[in-house]
Amino acid sequence: MASQEGLTRRRGAGAPAAPVNGDDESSSRVTSPGPGRGNSYLDRTPETAYESGENGHKIAYDPRDISENEERSKGPKLTLMEDVLLLGLKDKQQGYLSFWNDNISYALRGCIVIELAFRGRISMQNDSARRRFPLSDRIIEVIDDTLTGEVLLDEALKMMKSSEKMSVSSWIDLMSGETWNLMKIGYQLKQVRERLAKGLVDKGILRTEKKNFLLFDMATHPVVDSGAKDEIRKRVRNVCSNRTVVLPASQFLPADMEFRYLRTISMVCAAYAANVLENALITMSHEARERAFAQVDELLAEYSQWPFGKRAGGQQGIGANIGQAIQDEVDRNKDKELQLEVVAACLSVFTRLDSLL
Repeated sequence: MASQEGLTRRRGAGAPAAPVNGDDESSSRVTSPGPGRGNSYLDRTPETAYESGENGHKIAYDPRDISENEERSKGPKLTLMEDVLLLGLKDKQQGYLSFWNDNISYALRGCIVIELAFRGRISMQNDSARRRFPLSDRIIEVIDDTLTGEVLLDEALKMMKSSEKMSVSSWIDLMSGETWNLMKIGYQLKQVRERLAKGLVDKGILRTEKKNFLLFDMATHPVVDSGAKDEIRKRVRNVCSNRTVVLPASQFLPADMEFRYLRTISMVCAAYAANVLENALITMSHEARERAFAQVDELLAEYSQWPFGKRAGGQQGIGANIGQAIQDEVDRNKDKELQLEVVAACLSVFTRLDSLL
């Protein structure tokens, strides 16, 4: 089990590597769990609408396409899962993940739950009795089944909508395939790393190549748009080393987006749990990296509880304004506290990631 100081035993990032699609997941698809079959949410057919075009002709379109485009325009270009995967990829021409990293698959499933909470799709069940249970054991429910346009998020959302209500830790376990119950193996999300990489190819961040590894060829995904990865690295170093953290607006973190600071803290903590944080700190001195890891230990401890822990600049004076910035975000969104409780629950799962794997 991880110590109180955090996941300091799993920092190494320079181990031998293997392809991104070397995930320990079968390439075969598993259908959605049994409870979802026959559910109207999964079976409903796309609604078709018509608008008048030139020459009086009618043009058919799917209204869901418009809603998905609106969803994308409101949010960042990259999801939390894609941020973490990008940090884990070997730079430039390599395009694959470390072979020895057994944390990232589990952390990516946690990021899916966090992303759904940030997007207002899920929240903790509104039951006062939930406070008797640890955060990670509290039940979550779908509060908005509108599709997001992100394939993995929508697949997870459909499963949550059609199944029995379960806790945060249960969902992360099941989506990771961490179960002995064969009746629930269908909840596992398959090929998450490869599907995220292909999504980044579609967004123009990565490209697909084939490389020879000993006796066989494997698909790799080198970085094309280095600006995306550089922005993520700068954000991580900003949080981990600056006394005053300022997050410049960009397509990856729009100025009008809700929870800009909390989303960034969640990304940093997820990268730490996924054992890829050091890839963003590689240019820093040894002493600076040690301070950065200690800073993330503090952040993980403070934001893995609800209400969030009070912060007075941390022991090292790094990120002195983070606590107030996040408190302001929470105060502006009092009606979303149950969603933020899900975020805290996922971070609490990250604090004990070693014992769950």
